[in-house]
Amino acid sequence: MALLGPQQYPTELLDTTMDQLRTLIVVHETGTALGAARRLGREQSSVQKQLDTMNRTFSGLCGEELVLKQGRGRDALFTATGEALVELARRTLGEWSDGVRDARRRLGRTLSVGTTRYTLGFLLDAVERVTGEFGRDDVDLKVTHVRTGDLFTKLRSKELDLVCGSVVVTEGAEAEVFGPYEVMEWRRSGLSLLTNLPPETLPGTSFHARALPGLPLVVSARGLIDRFLTSWYGPDYGQKLSIAAEIEAAHYGFELLRSGVVSGAMLVTRGIGEAAADGRLPEAGGLRTLELVGEAGPRTEVLVGVFTRRGERGSYAPGHPLNLLWDALSWESGRWWFRS
Repeated sequence: MALLGPQQYPTELLDTTMDQLRTLIVVHETGTALGAARRLGREQSSVQKQLDTMNRTFSGLCGEELVLKQGRGRDALFTATGEALVELARRTLGEWSDGVRDARRRLGRTLSVGTTRYTLGFLLDAVERVTGEFGRDDVDLKVTHVRTGDLFTKLRSKELDLVCGSVVVTEGAEAEVFGPYEVMEWRRSGLSLLTNLPPETLPGTSFHARALPGLPLVVSARGLIDRFLTSWYGPDYGQKLSIAAEIEAAHYGFELLRSGVVSGAMLVTRGIGEAAADGRLPEAGGLRTLELVGEAGPRTEVLVGVFTRRGERGSYAPGHPLNLLWDALSWESGRWWFRS
């Protein structure tokens, strides 16, 4: 009769350690025991001893060694069994790591927070309010820079527990976008233009969205601006607008316009436009701000706020780090609106 429970596992398999599995993975990645030893900060003999042990173990269990020596200067040859067990080792260690992170998250031992560049200051103000509680409970707070386009991806993967940032919302599509997430909304707004064109060429303090095709534009090839323009003009918006320059980061666009190499206007969120106009964005100094008014397609806005996975806060006690930080951000949000 087949054994059930822990008794079903061969003793030789139970003697295999997670450290051995890691060594197997690193040898596969580096190609040699020497390469693995260098990456792991060990002696080559220590790595080779682990490989020899695993070869004996799985030769007995499976009928085939995992790694075959190829001679000096040549990469180790992984057998079919070895290749299969490398992938199994990756999944095993990955699942254990995920399980440990989930347990630490549930127990409030760790909190991973992401923020875009322009919301970092807001987050830091809120963190000051919970520093005492976090220090008392020995909470490991990790703050990570996150790009706007990766915001929801990192929440879904549980790489981050909370994110401060911006997303584009189009009328009629909000329920679909925000369904899996709890949202603390700080602000909704449209876009602005930062320009180096003189007032006689581009007069006034506002510009209608319908006139964008006649203006030389500096646009971000990804992120909020890309999604805004896609909502209005479709994915082929580059063929409908006059694109003077495509950029990856706003600062590059500021430098282009300030240098005069490109003459035109850069699309930015209204918050960035206001910061530039108020002198709070020195890198955009010398550029004029025009508010973009009206719509060139479906009503589309930039929503700035805080995002977390829906239902997660409710599963924790009020004193859990996620709830403490959420409450602090809520307080800061009210204070920010009062100031503005």
